[in-house]
Amino acid sequence: MDNLVILIPALPFIAALLIGAGTLTGLLRGEASENTTSLIATWAISMSCLLTLTLLGADLLNKNAGQFSVGTWLSSDTFTIDINFITHGFSVRLAALFSLLLMIIQRFSINYMHREVGFHRFFFILSLFSSAMLLLVLSGNAIETFFGWEIAGLCSYLLILYNYQRPVAALNATRVFITNRVGDTGFILGISFSYAWANNANWLNLQSVADQLSTGEATGIALCFALAAFSKSAQIPFTPWLSKAMEGPTPSSAVFYGAVMIHAGVYLICLLEPIFEKAPLALAALIVIGTLTALYGYLTGLTQTDVKSSLVFATSAQLGLMFLECGLGFWQFAQWHLCAHAIVRTYLFLSAPSLMHQVKDNPIQPAPAVLIKQHWLYTASLQRFWLDQITDWMLVRPLRRLAHDLSYFDDKVVDHLMGIPAPAINTISSLAELEERLLTQPVEQSNHQFGQSNGVVGQLISAFANLMHWIEDRFVLRGIGKDAINLGRKLGQQANKFELYVLRPRYLVLFILITLLLAF
Repeated sequence: MDNLVILIPALPFIAALLIGAGTLTGLLRGEASENTTSLIATWAISMSCLLTLTLLGADLLNKNAGQFSVGTWLSSDTFTIDINFITHGFSVRLAALFSLLLMIIQRFSINYMHREVGFHRFFFILSLFSSAMLLLVLSGNAIETFFGWEIAGLCSYLLILYNYQRPVAALNATRVFITNRVGDTGFILGISFSYAWANNANWLNLQSVADQLSTGEATGIALCFALAAFSKSAQIPFTPWLSKAMEGPTPSSAVFYGAVMIHAGVYLICLLEPIFEKAPLALAALIVIGTLTALYGYLTGLTQTDVKSSLVFATSAQLGLMFLECGLGFWQFAQWHLCAHAIVRTYLFLSAPSLMHQVKDNPIQPAPAVLIKQHWLYTASLQRFWLDQITDWMLVRPLRRLAHDLSYFDDKVVDHLMGIPAPAINTISSLAELEERLLTQPVEQSNHQFGQSNGVVGQLISAFANLMHWIEDRFVLRGIGKDAINLGRKLGQQANKFELYVLRPRYLVLFILITLLLAF
């Protein structure tokens, strides 16, 4: 039965490919093709759900081997990456729950997204996300999990940006995407430390060798993965991104921030239980961050006046309690809490539109009197404890300054000094344009009073200017002027290549990290 695990994330991925190819080729377009798109997406996730439930039943009957390996993906000296999956325990139970919730949400989305302009795009992203989350939960090593982690984050960005013509949606999607990249840095460092100190990134092997790690090594690995979990599950100081992610349609809010993706951080912590048990400092971090997030979500949620915001802060508070439970060692309780919360929160998000319709004439429930009497606390709750502004100061503003500096350097320095070919029929480099302006400027200003002064100093300067103009005319314009323009063009091409090389993702990440360090 372990072989079934390959098809569980593969079927939604195939559905995403079919929907994407049909949309690009024009076969799936408009309202007439909605039924075809919904059938492809629904059947794929339904079959994955059926296979997951079958795998869960086999695990409950002790028929599974516990781990299934497809083969080796990459091997270099002692560095080996296998393609393997977990087929028992909490991973299989959570995959079964997630696949069932994904199937329910997809069925709900068919009617909810009917006649929407981006209907096919929505189901393409939702199918890709379903594949990514099932891969994340069932992967047997950190590399595979990271692939699912990143694809799920990309799908989140695309669905927040569903109404891409709205500036607010574009801004919020970008801020959420950038915030989650901080957690990705911790995930990558955790993988690196796992290979460096445990010589393995296989989840089951990491659990088995946890006792062989020193306290410092276990703490380093645990804190890195904890940073990734805090970012993905919207814990302090990353909590503000969750409220900004509500720009997407209601089904996407339910699947991302109610049922599935928001719990990925808690799942990661539960997966590394033996590592965290060896790291008291990491457990303390879980307790502190979880407690602060729970209090923040509870107090801020008391003053919210719309249903989605109330659900968002209730979600962050519950997630904070899960991290607190993990930090206190109640691992089984945290797992049950995760599963129950996913079910309840899915129902609440999906029923939010109808709830707003039913209670439209009812007055808003006032905040508790105890909170209102504490004016400073009430004000802080209304302002969401200024966490948005703090996040802007720590993360958004440094990135904006970096982007502004790079743009200024490119426009004012690289273009003018090196020259780049303009995309026009009569191509001429910006260096040649600058040279032409500088050379013609003395001729256009030949009637200036300074150049026609009758004084001795004025006549000397005028003679020197005429001499320089004669030298430029004879030796630059008539001599090597054409060669200088060609040289400028070649330098411009080389500058473009250098710029493209510098703007590769790894160097952008380096620039961002340097900027953040300088900002702190």
